[in-house]
Amino acid sequence: MKEILKLFLIFAKVGGLTFGGGYAMLPILQREIVDKNKWATADELVDYYAIGQCTPGVIAVNVATFIGQKRKGFFGGLFATLGLITPSLIIITLIAAFVHGFGNNEIVLHAFNGMRAAVAALVVGVVFKLGKKSIVDAATALIFAVVTLLSIFTPLSPAIYVVAAGLAGIVIKLIKGRMAAGKAGQSKPDEEKEGE
Repeated sequence: MKEILKLFLIFAKVGGLTFGGGYAMLPILQREIVDKNKWATADELVDYYAIGQCTPGVIAVNVATFIGQKRKGFFGGLFATLGLITPSLIIITLIAAFVHGFGNNEIVLHAFNGMRAAVAALVVGVVFKLGKKSIVDAATALIFAVVTLLSIFTPLSPAIYVVAAGLAGIVIKLIKGRMAAGKAGQSKPDEEKEGE
C-alpha cells in the first residue's frame, strides 16, 4: 500500500508540474522514474513511450499506467494513472469555474509563451540523452533520420512511424541474422579443408 501511495504522489507531482503535453513530461519522468526511484530503465521508458504512441489515449497516461502496472499490478496502474490526471483535473476545473477570459489574458499568454520555450528546451535535452542510448549502429541511425524527415515533411500519425520503425528493426535483425549464418556456413568448409 505504501508503494501504491508513492506511485500516486510521484505521478501527481509529474502531472502537476508539466505543461505542454506528453512529450513535455519526458524530462520529469526521466528524473523521477528512472534516476530517483529506479522504477524503470531509460530504455524501458522509451519503450513505454513508443507503446503509448501506438495505443489509444494520452501518451503520458498510458506511460503512467504501464509503470504502475509493472510496479504493483492493477492497483499500481490505477493509482499511477489517477495521480497523473488529478492535478490537471483540479486545475482545469478551477480555471473553468472561476476565471473567465483566462485564455485571452495578455499576461497569461506571455507566460505560456515562456513556458513553451522552456518545455521545448527540456524535450530537446531528453531527446538528445535518449538518442545517445537508442542510436547504436548505422541501421538505427538510418531509422532515426528517415522518421525525423518524414515527421517534419508529412502529416502522418506518430503511431505509423513507431510501428513502421519497429517493423524495420525486425527486418534488419532478420537480415543481419541471415548474413551472419551465411558467413558461418562459408567459414566451416574452409576450416574443414584446413583440418584435412
